[in-house]
Amino acid sequence: MVEAAPILFLLMTILLLMSGVPVGIVLGGASIWAAFIGHLTGIFDLRLLAGLPSRWFGIMTNEALLAIPLFCLMGVVLERSGIAERLLVSISHLASGVRGSLALSVVIVGAVMAASSGIVGATVVTMGLVGLPAMLQRGYPPALATGTIAAAGTLGQIIPPSIALVILGDVIQGAHQQAELAKGNFAPDPVSVVDLFAGALLPGLLLVSLYAIWILFICRNRAPDADTATLAGGSPADDLSMQAILRSFVPPSLLILAVLGLVLFGIATP
Repeated sequence: MVEAAPILFLLMTILLLMSGVPVGIVLGGASIWAAFIGHLTGIFDLRLLAGLPSRWFGIMTNEALLAIPLFCLMGVVLERSGIAERLLVSISHLASGVRGSLALSVVIVGAVMAASSGIVGATVVTMGLVGLPAMLQRGYPPALATGTIAAAGTLGQIIPPSIALVILGDVIQGAHQQAELAKGNFAPDPVSVVDLFAGALLPGLLLVSLYAIWILFICRNRAPDADTATLAGGSPADDLSMQAILRSFVPPSLLILAVLGLVLFGIATP
């Protein structure tokens, strides 16, 4: 029964999420229900819930986890400012002579948004609202269009500053300390989030390159109609000036240099 409890908890969480219940209510409510069900079946002691306040206090005072709401705020600001939309139009304009330029633009914008904010939702929502209709109108197969947006959205999980890496760093730090203490090392070297950021940067760029190569291959061999149709009323990129293109590139570039540069060079913490 103990082994089946996590599976039942996961299934209950998925069922509630698929039914449209808000995420915050699902995570909190499912946990409480799982605790009471575990108490009724004899696999959980409700007295363990008395340790929740100290656990919450520890999370709230954790300097590494403090970066999560700030990264989320940065992602929301980028989404509402329209930077992603302007970037998509500008990159598509610069790569207009390449088959699959719009799909490549979606991947590049996804990488830029990931390196700017570290969250997935802002990228997927923005590209879904802006990039998907344009890609379908330009002759991209629906599978390629939706797959490109989904793949670009996942870049926020690996390209720093990634919220997933921040959480993973906190978990790894705790596990590393316990392992070192068990071996008799009472002064272990810490595993910082900066180390994870530095280690994930190259794989993230490699993943972006592989996405781009795959898109070029698919558009050349399996989607010959991609980018052959024109947008109704003309593309908004047709009248772009170099000054407008630079204005769309400079703010996110400065943000990336500021965030990653300060963190990776040890000037500031996440």
